[in-house]
Amino acid sequence: MCGIVGAAAKRDIVPILIEGLKRLEYRGYDSCGVAVLAGDRLERLRSVARVSDLSSQISKRHLIAETGIAHTRWATHGAPVTRNAHPIFSRDEIALVHNGIIENHDELRAELKAKGYAFETQTDTEVIAPQSVQGEPARHGAPHGQAP
Repeated sequence: MCGIVGAAAKRDIVPILIEGLKRLEYRGYDSCGVAVLAGDRLERLRSVARVSDLSSQISKRHLIAETGIAHTRWATHGAPVTRNAHPIFSRDEIALVHNGIIENHDELRAELKAKGYAFETQTDTEVIAPQSVQGEPARHGAPHGQAP
C-alpha cells in the first residue's frame, strides 16, 4: 500500500519526511523516495531498498529543504526499480506522487507520445505530470517548449 508525506515549514523538513516514511513502513512497499525544493531547484532521491537506505543517501548528500514530498510505493505499473520509484519529475519543474491507479493511462500515454513527450518511467503516474506543466510536452534534450 502506498503512502504520501508532505511538509512545508521555515526549517529543515527532510527529517520530518523520513520520519513519516518510517511510520508508513508497516504498510509494506517496494520503493521509496523524497523530492524537495532546495533553493530554486528540485532535488530527488529514491531507493528500492528500505527507508533506512534512503535516509543514508540523504545524509551523504546533506539534503536540506523547507518544502518537500515523500512516498512509499507498491508497483502497479512498471517494475519496482529506482527509475519507477516516486516522486516522478516532469521537466525538472514538478515533482509528483500519487496513490491509486490511473485507469486510462494507456490512452493518455499514447496521446502524450504523439505530442512528443518522452517518458522516463513505466508508471501510470507519469501521465499526470506533463499535463500539470503549461505548454507542449518537452522532448528530452530540448529547452522548455522547444523542439530538439
